[in-house]
Amino acid sequence: MISTQRIGRGAYLASCTLIFAFLIAPILVIVPLSFNAEPYFTFTEGMLRLDAEAYSLRWYRQIIENELWTRGLINSLIIGIASTALATALGTLAALGLSSPAMPGRRFAMALLISPMVTPVIISAAGMFFFYSSLSLAQTHIGLILSHAALGTPFVVITVTATLSAFDTNLTRAAASLGASPLLTFRRVQLPIIAPGVISGALFAFATSFDEVVVVLFMGGIEQRTIPRQMWAGIREQISPTILAVATFLIAFAVLLLLTVEWLRRRSVASPQAD
Repeated sequence: MISTQRIGRGAYLASCTLIFAFLIAPILVIVPLSFNAEPYFTFTEGMLRLDAEAYSLRWYRQIIENELWTRGLINSLIIGIASTALATALGTLAALGLSSPAMPGRRFAMALLISPMVTPVIISAAGMFFFYSSLSLAQTHIGLILSHAALGTPFVVITVTATLSAFDTNLTRAAASLGASPLLTFRRVQLPIIAPGVISGALFAFATSFDEVVVVLFMGGIEQRTIPRQMWAGIREQISPTILAVATFLIAFAVLLLLTVEWLRRRSVASPQAD
């Protein structure tokens, strides 16, 4: 019996290791290649010998020295932060409405709000282009911010709705009985409790905006090039290992995002137990 359990556990760990390697190994290869001193996308003999001269930070310096990359980074931050703020506000308000039993057609409204997640991005991008072109917002920062906010709002709706499912509505009734206004009740009672869900949704919305390239191809011009759009242009127009350095930054950002979300999840789980 014990040997069977050990064999099963070993087989489980082996399968998990293989799956992890299958998913992560191609991504991790990018990291050492970004330190290549030569303008190649392959490991040189010096890198395989671990020769110090074969490694360099030249491609990371290129990100700072090249105006196109710095402009792309600034655009990504501006559009990402603005669209995240808008998506967080709209998604939180929508989740509060969906959590109310008195709201009619909640399932239909929920399906409508999360439809950007299941719709192919190229279809959404084409629709946004024709819609915002009629409003003269195509190839503008405002148009990109609104477009990215539409893509990020479903993530906020889902995370906040999931957090509100465990919210005790007696707390809002108690606050109302004490004379608190709905706005004060939300700010002092609801928001502190659902803050982990709101922050998690905001992080996902920011990641969606920071990583989006299809919508930028349709909606953005030269002045609105983001980091993913510049990487796309670098692959098609001028292949440079600078793309690998930028990809390494994005990998580090994704890892940091996952760790933050996991920390928020554990905090939200531990909070009711602490109460």
